[in-house]
Amino acid sequence: MKLVDAFDDYSQFVEIRRDIHAHPELGFDEHRTSEIVANKLKAWGIEVHRGIAGTGVVGVLRSGSSPRTIGLRADMDCLPLQELNQFAHKSTHDGQMHACGHDGHTTMLLAAAWHLAKTRSFDGTVNFIFQPAEEMGRAGAKKMIEDGLFDRFPCDAVFGLHNFTLGHVGGFALNDGAFMASSNTFKITIKGKGTHASMPHTGIDPIAPVLALATALQGLVAKIIPSTERALLAVTQLSGSVAPNIIPDEAWLGGTVRTFSVTALDRIESRLRTLANHIAHSYECEAEVFFRRASPPVINHPKEAHFAAEVMREIVGAEMVDDQFPGVMTAEDFSHMLLARPGCYAFIGNGDGHHRLEGHGEGACILHNASYDFNDAIIPVGASYFVRLTEKWLKSSG
Repeated sequence: MKLVDAFDDYSQFVEIRRDIHAHPELGFDEHRTSEIVANKLKAWGIEVHRGIAGTGVVGVLRSGSSPRTIGLRADMDCLPLQELNQFAHKSTHDGQMHACGHDGHTTMLLAAAWHLAKTRSFDGTVNFIFQPAEEMGRAGAKKMIEDGLFDRFPCDAVFGLHNFTLGHVGGFALNDGAFMASSNTFKITIKGKGTHASMPHTGIDPIAPVLALATALQGLVAKIIPSTERALLAVTQLSGSVAPNIIPDEAWLGGTVRTFSVTALDRIESRLRTLANHIAHSYECEAEVFFRRASPPVINHPKEAHFAAEVMREIVGAEMVDDQFPGVMTAEDFSHMLLARPGCYAFIGNGDGHHRLEGHGEGACILHNASYDFNDAIIPVGASYFVRLTEKWLKSSG
């Protein structure tokens, strides 16, 4: 690996990462975390802007006279999950946990900011974007954009990293197109007429159409989406009566839809609504459909993806970079930034799927797992990537 020399000793950043891990904060509540970020940036001589989309922070660092700009983004929020780890830096907040590695993402970007502030070996402006509320569909990226992010802090391109269960710890994975799926949720309420379960003829049963609809939806994608395109619909929730001897007035089902294109999403939503209404009416019920498009698919821009892959190969070697990684069905609101500006989102390897690098802690690396922990060994790798990315994008003419 050709890591930035300054990261030979990255113990100060391990300390920052573990402190953030021990004090997780939910979306738009990242007051302590954003305070840490702002104070560190300020101490390193970086211009600090706070309060973007509430708790968002942007650090601005300029060097030379070039008008070129770059944006580097990290997310700060945690998940509403009870941590099961017992190490010293486990969460001190019941029901809140950094189970997706945003503590590590924030730390990698802070480490890059620290180094770039010391060396200023670039010509132009780098914007360090620390985003609130990526999790739970809160769309912190979209809200930062609506709050003037790219108007106030122009970016020719924007880049981000997320840890993932790759075969190589510290390796990278990306592609030059559809990288992550859109995230969408639905809830369909079927309204009938409640009665005693022993006298079903006196009411209108909403349970039967809910069950019929659930079966129809589970096979919907295969019927309307070409086999060459990946899409997913999963019914994950069913609810009816609160008692076994009651036919309720209404019952409902819910779930998620993931697609790599808006066209596929439009088709699935349209057919879902049609099925819900037709099946409900066939049972003399009414259907109420709620469909929420939380975030669009993450679509990398080819030019920026190829540029990012070259930087990654420089850092860790070609054998550690998969630039043809197939898109995954997980979602990320960085998609909103890629709709607004060209750029690239990529994965950095946190472990093999169950355990992190030997000797670097006891937590697993499966995301959204109560035993998860970010692998501190990849902090200098991610930071070096951000540093080299900036230096090459904003290459000094001297």
